[in-house]
Amino acid sequence: MLVLVAPGQGAQTPGFLTPWLDLPGAADRLGAWSDAIGLDLAHYGTQADADAIRDTAVAQPLLVAAGLLSASALGGVTPGAVAGHSVGEITAAAFAGVLDDTAALKLVRGRGLAMAEAAAITQTGMSALLGGDPEVTVPHLEKLGLTPANVNGAGQIVAAGTLEELAALEADKPEGVRRVVPLKVAGAFHTRHMAPAVAKLEEAAKELSPADPTITYVSNKDGRTVATGAEVLSRLVGQVANPVRWDLCMETFQKLGVTALIEVCPGGTLTGIAKRALPGVQTLALKTPDDLDAARALIATYASAADAAGATSA
Repeated sequence: MLVLVAPGQGAQTPGFLTPWLDLPGAADRLGAWSDAIGLDLAHYGTQADADAIRDTAVAQPLLVAAGLLSASALGGVTPGAVAGHSVGEITAAAFAGVLDDTAALKLVRGRGLAMAEAAAITQTGMSALLGGDPEVTVPHLEKLGLTPANVNGAGQIVAAGTLEELAALEADKPEGVRRVVPLKVAGAFHTRHMAPAVAKLEEAAKELSPADPTITYVSNKDGRTVATGAEVLSRLVGQVANPVRWDLCMETFQKLGVTALIEVCPGGTLTGIAKRALPGVQTLALKTPDDLDAARALIATYASAADAAGATSA
């Protein structure tokens, strides 16, 4: 079974969309999305510097646009399941047919603006902890006033809180943690600090008409599959102030029988975790269009295997 996944904020780098805009129709699609949301995605994806694309209101729609562009370049793949990390869940919702591309971009534009506004209230941030035991790490973070905002599996937890709390973490790492790495994000996402954004997203969601998923949709709230568009949308709203449980998503992938995982642009983060947490599963990250041929080959292998399995069961 093939799983298609979309990364979250922090995966973006300056100029990462440049090679993708050479693909037929990509520039036109990006231009239409830019007009729809009032943000020049081509500029930010090709010319803007690291500080500019670190802005939450810019980074989030940029990531969703990149995911949609790169997935469409695969040529109509129908995976066995889809999932996204943090803002990547909106990309996954579009993959699953819950939202059309334009609706997904409008929702993520509102999400980014609301979260940027919430982040401006207090100086906050996020740091990744590499190594350690979650049973030791989580209580230690809570003692420092921090939230385990992303529990990613494979020995990685992301802590979020005020800059003072994160500084205290640097000086007092949990036992077994090798490194504390500050992330390229502008706030303590998936914590109580994002509560003001939830109310604004609830209002924005009322304007949408979500369809039920046509592909198995795995939610990062708890790793469960979600069968209705209304429930997907409700979870997309609530997750901005609640932790991401990517570890539970990967457990669900295993239960579903995952054999291959492709991460859309800007891929790398989730495939890195999967290599450690899902041994034996083939992984591929779409970083540039040069990766498309290998991805298509992997998809063809998955399709052949699925057809063979169907013939055997018949």
